[in-house]
Amino acid sequence: MRTRLPLLRLALHRRRRMLTAVLLGMVAFETLIVVVTNTIPPEQLFSSGTKGPPSAYRAFSGSSGEVSLASYPGLLGAGLVHPFWIALQLTAIGSLAAAAVAADVESGTIELVMVRPVTRVRLLAERTGACLLASAGVTATATLTVAVGVALSPEIHAEVGLGGVFAAGLMGYGFTLCMIGPALAVSAAGRTKSRVLGAVVTFGAVGFAANFIALAWEPAAPLRYASPFHYYTPGDALARGAVLWPQLAVLVGAGTAGLLAAHVLLRRRDLAR
Repeated sequence: MRTRLPLLRLALHRRRRMLTAVLLGMVAFETLIVVVTNTIPPEQLFSSGTKGPPSAYRAFSGSSGEVSLASYPGLLGAGLVHPFWIALQLTAIGSLAAAAVAADVESGTIELVMVRPVTRVRLLAERTGACLLASAGVTATATLTVAVGVALSPEIHAEVGLGGVFAAGLMGYGFTLCMIGPALAVSAAGRTKSRVLGAVVTFGAVGFAANFIALAWEPAAPLRYASPFHYYTPGDALARGAVLWPQLAVLVGAGTAGLLAAHVLLRRRDLAR
């Protein structure tokens, strides 16, 4: 254990192929989004007389109501909140979060890890760091791909500045923090990888569904406050060209609360059972 940050390095090394595939998939997907946005005028995608896309489609553009999906910020925002984007992010988060504690408990190797001079705080801190670095890499890859596409397209760049792209990217990382915290809390208390992976998928799927229903059905509007997708609005960040700090604070706060809960749960649990 003399190597600097061995648990962090090992966690990333063991999942290097998965992370490489996720990064390549993100580049390909965001490139496709930029190409479609640049090739087909947004209003033509939803041309049906004078009507635009339904209001519920705001969930697909990552907007609280300011940005239509039939716009450059709306289409680019859709690429940063699309189910495929969400799936790639949750794949990285779920894999590394499950490996933080639950995987070692399930395989029976947790005692071998802890027999070394490794504290529980260090164990969780290094594996949390691996999860944060992986998510940062995936988010940065998506953001840079969109930024290059915007810079190379005068039509898009006229409506969407690079500042807005990087603001949306920062919001995206806030979203991943919001997912990482609860995922690590489940891993710290759980005994199987499947439980952690199931929790991560549930957080993402239920959160997206709740936000969509809240936007589509007025009586369910209060549900949006319980969804991270109400606060993660890349379409609005792209249109404004600035970070939405109150929403980002909520996302980061939720993630931090999850991380604190993970530390408390790990310190109190019996790793032998």
